[in-house]
Amino acid sequence: MKFIPGALLLGLCLLPAVASAQTMNADDLKWVNQCIRDNQGEPGATPAIARAYCICMNEKMDNNESQSITQWEKSHPEERKACDKQAGWR
Repeated sequence: MKFIPGALLLGLCLLPAVASAQTMNADDLKWVNQCIRDNQGEPGATPAIARAYCICMNEKMDNNESQSITQWEKSHPEERKACDKQAGWR
């Protein structure tokens, strides 16, 4: 295989992080990738911490949610705090 799309490559990197979590589908991966991009440059947001945080938030969201993780976290402070703690952020 000569070319692996970036999303697929990132998805492969996420596999160990979600081994005990729900199975991520393409839509989940899209939201998690957007969340990681949204958190680039935030204090303490190493790639591993941002990835763990975004996966945690995605798991807390309903599968029918139409908001991005970044939008949803603003109205769900308890979930955000729990994922901050779980990811080792802040």
